[in-house]
Amino acid sequence: MEPSTLIGATPRPTSALLPVVPAAACSGTLGRHLARRLVEIGVHDVFSVPGDFNLTLLDHLIAEPELNLIGCCNELNAGYAADGYARARGVGACVVTFTVGGLSVLNAIAGAYSENLPVICIVGGPNSNDYGTNRILHHTIGLPDFTQELRCFQTVTCHQAVVSHLEDAHELIDTAISTALKESKPVYISISCNLPAIPHPTFGRDPVPFFIAPKVSNQIGLEAAVEATAAFLNKAVKPNYCRIFVPPGIPLKAQKDEPLRVNVLFKHIQEIVTPNTAIISETGDSWFNCQKLRLPENCGYEFQMQYGSIGWSVGATLGYAQGAKDKRVIACIGDGSFQVTAQDISTMIRCGQNTIIFLINNGGYTIEVEIHDGPYNVIKNWDYTGLVDAIHNGEGKCWTTKVRTEEDLTEAIAKATGEHKDSLCFIEVFVHKDDTSKELLEWGSRVSAANSRPPNPQ
Repeated sequence: MEPSTLIGATPRPTSALLPVVPAAACSGTLGRHLARRLVEIGVHDVFSVPGDFNLTLLDHLIAEPELNLIGCCNELNAGYAADGYARARGVGACVVTFTVGGLSVLNAIAGAYSENLPVICIVGGPNSNDYGTNRILHHTIGLPDFTQELRCFQTVTCHQAVVSHLEDAHELIDTAISTALKESKPVYISISCNLPAIPHPTFGRDPVPFFIAPKVSNQIGLEAAVEATAAFLNKAVKPNYCRIFVPPGIPLKAQKDEPLRVNVLFKHIQEIVTPNTAIISETGDSWFNCQKLRLPENCGYEFQMQYGSIGWSVGATLGYAQGAKDKRVIACIGDGSFQVTAQDISTMIRCGQNTIIFLINNGGYTIEVEIHDGPYNVIKNWDYTGLVDAIHNGEGKCWTTKVRTEEDLTEAIAKATGEHKDSLCFIEVFVHKDDTSKELLEWGSRVSAANSRPPNPQ
């Protein structure tokens, strides 16, 4: 079933009513009710991390035949995956446990809020009998007040629902989900751990109806904004800074055995971009290099410019690839960002995804260097292909290689798009630490100037 708020789709000419499934198709338990509602809005994959407060709920989500539960390595990546899935399908969902899971996923939900993504964040909460008592539970900070997690989510979601009674669970869940779709923002739903297996007559009802007005882009305003931005960036110059920069018009062809340049890398990436691919650009110089790619019609393109959380792309790649199985994802990720969220390469392999990941190894946080350099921007180098090989461990389809020259790159791309086209392909690309784009130099200079302004006179 197509989600009624598919992001990037052509707006429907009239207001759309949320499609419903006959009430007879709904099981009578709270857990199955929630599972059915997720399927009805177009969520067929839910990203989760198990914890004792959500285990019974997970049982009921698994029991829904049209719902696929994907276990992630940590809650942050589960949230990022739901973010990526929402970009591909219009809405995403994740399930974590109380407080330790909720506060771990919070950063990803904040990013989804900044990007106007409807993500349903579901938390397995305390037993309903524990509310209003003086009991101190595990997974808390040692206080009998269980609202800490809720208060944190109030600032990064458009609606919050705490389900601790069966009588109003139907209305609370449906209202939260409909609000996420109407507002195109994340919502928070906490469900007491002792409720998912209990039936109630209201769980056989149709969803609470609502209308979603179509969102029409202002094409003239968009074109004007793009022209103004392009003009601004083309004038950008960062003086007196020693970096590698190849001006426009310089041939991109490298000499034999010459170390690979970033612009040469993206020239070759351009050649494999088709309507059947999608680009995921990590925070950093990939922002600017990926924006120079010429995208054919129907090619996907996603990045997180506003929130800019490094490491976002690993989980987002997992979620987007799961939500857009008709496309092959091409992810451009820096080494520093990859170190934050690398674990869920494992989940990509488990899901049988055939993403191509270009891991750009330049030895540190290049984006931070351009803002304010220091020894803290240099990271411990990993054997990235060795790490991915260890995660692969002979289970599933995964191919890795290291690239140092244009000849290496040409061969790697040929294999990734040929004999290994059905595998997750991880290509570690070695580039010079000073090889960066003009746009990043200018952006870093402006951020540095903004951050270093002295206090206003009092």
